[in-house]
Amino acid sequence: MSLQEAAAQADALAQAGSERELAELRSRFGDELEASARSQDFRERAVAFRAIGQFRWRAKEELLRRGLDDESPAARGSALLSLELLSRDHPSSVNGLRPRLHTLVSSDGNPAVRRLAVLALKNGSPQRDTVVLLEGIAGDDEAEAQLRKAAAGVAQQLKRRQPRR
Repeated sequence: MSLQEAAAQADALAQAGSERELAELRSRFGDELEASARSQDFRERAVAFRAIGQFRWRAKEELLRRGLDDESPAARGSALLSLELLSRDHPSSVNGLRPRLHTLVSSDGNPAVRRLAVLALKNGSPQRDTVVLLEGIAGDDEAEAQLRKAAAGVAQQLKRRQPRR
C-alpha cells in the first residue's frame, strides 16, 4: 500500500472514529511519511503534507510548518489542506501559524495557495488583524475574483464569531 492509499484509508478510519486502527496505520507509515516530506520530488512532498491531515496526525504539525515554506506551490497547498483539516476541532493549529498564514494570504505568488490560506484562517480564533487583512483583500480590485470572494466570506464568518463589546 502506498502512502497516498494509506492516507485515504486513514481519513476513512478517522471519520469512522476507529482510533485504534488509525494509530496502527500511523505507526506503520510514520517513517515513510517523514521520508516523503523530505523528498527531492515535490509530488512526494505534497502527498506527505496532505497525508498529515488525513491521518489526523497532530504530532506532525512541525512538518506542516516546513510544508508552508516549501518552494513548490503543490506542497504548500497540501500543507494548507492538512492544516485546515487539523484546525477544524483545534483552532490552536491555525493560531500558532497565523503570521505565516497572513504572509501566504497577502503575498504568495500562487493564487490557489492564497485561497487555501484564507480557508485555513477560517478555523482560527477571530482576531481583528486577520479580519482586517481579509477585508482589505476582499476590497482590493486588483486581487483575483475568487480570492476576494473567499476573503470576504471568511472575514464575515470570523466577525460573527468575535465577542461583542
